[in-house]
Amino acid sequence: MKKRFDLSAIPPGINVRSTIKKCLDFMNAHPDEPTPYLVMDKDRIARKARLIGRNIRRAEVYYAVKANTHPEILAMLHGMGLGFEIASGGELRGLLELGVPPEKIISSNPMKTEKFIAEAASAGVTHFSFDSRDEIDKLARLHPSCGVYIRLTVPNEGSEWPLSRKFGVETEEALALLIYAREKGIRPLGITFHVGSQCTNPYNWDMALSKAARLWEMARDAGLELSILNLGGGYPIRYTKDVAEIETIERRVDEQLARLFPPDIRIFIEPGRGMVGDAGIFVTSVHGTACRIDENWMYVDVGVFNGLMEGVGGIRYTWLSESSGPVTGQMKEWTLSGPSCDSFDVIDKGVRLPHPEVGDRMLVLGCGAYTTCYASEFNGFSIPKTILL
Repeated sequence: MKKRFDLSAIPPGINVRSTIKKCLDFMNAHPDEPTPYLVMDKDRIARKARLIGRNIRRAEVYYAVKANTHPEILAMLHGMGLGFEIASGGELRGLLELGVPPEKIISSNPMKTEKFIAEAASAGVTHFSFDSRDEIDKLARLHPSCGVYIRLTVPNEGSEWPLSRKFGVETEEALALLIYAREKGIRPLGITFHVGSQCTNPYNWDMALSKAARLWEMARDAGLELSILNLGGGYPIRYTKDVAEIETIERRVDEQLARLFPPDIRIFIEPGRGMVGDAGIFVTSVHGTACRIDENWMYVDVGVFNGLMEGVGGIRYTWLSESSGPVTGQMKEWTLSGPSCDSFDVIDKGVRLPHPEVGDRMLVLGCGAYTTCYASEFNGFSIPKTILL
């Protein structure tokens, strides 16, 4: 009997059926394509590129390259006029090879290597974030003509991938560092923050903007003329549950900006997951099942080492299974594991799916960001191929 995917298993609000149809059409046309592979929907990425920033006045969009570094995606976004946010020489070289001009590139990694700073200076990149005296000392020595924006610590509650511990400073220290940058001959340009990746709490933007506005006023009183507010990333996508719409988030942010900041400031946005996350679907195959101490295990050929590392950090994906019959009465709770022989390679637990046969294929939704770019060839398993449709 021919097997099919039961699309009724898609949770309400997960609106990626057109992307799923593209993926299924490709699978039907290429039944012998070896799994695992990542399908990326270019039309969905283009729609997001046209949407993000549209509801924030004066917004300049800089795609966070780390989310998905595929050259064809970068070329497409460049052709649509977007800028790019980078952290390394490798990302910089990839963009320069595509013809991206340096004025369309910024770096919001607050702690950069000296090698990268020198390379960015040579290429003509001029905008950088920072949150320490060491960073200013490096920039003053290696790139004295650059401008900087300070990374402010803001709440990350409700974000499924919090980011506030590694980077950022409080307002008083932020002001002192902006003044220190001026003393060292570096141009203090503005403020940046990050509400946390996959932010499902819209109030985080409210609190972050209020805190940034206080720092903006403190900087003005200290004689600093700031011009840039970088909102970072954080736009969520739908994995297993509904989230706030991008338009809703942006209209709320725009209202706060109009109330708290001067009308002529530049607004930067750095979407990564929000730009490409729901445009990607992993196609994977089941290579075994087992019951261990009353726990059902399912083993697939993509795991945390070769594509689904964010499962370790708490991201939960929607899985669709291939079946030859009705799934009623066949559902079980599974612990999903990748193909390696490492016990760390566990993607998720408590996922309700029908009992598969070896060789059945699975679709993993929402895999366009932080998957193949995280992947390694640990244990000899290859990084999955990316197919753009």
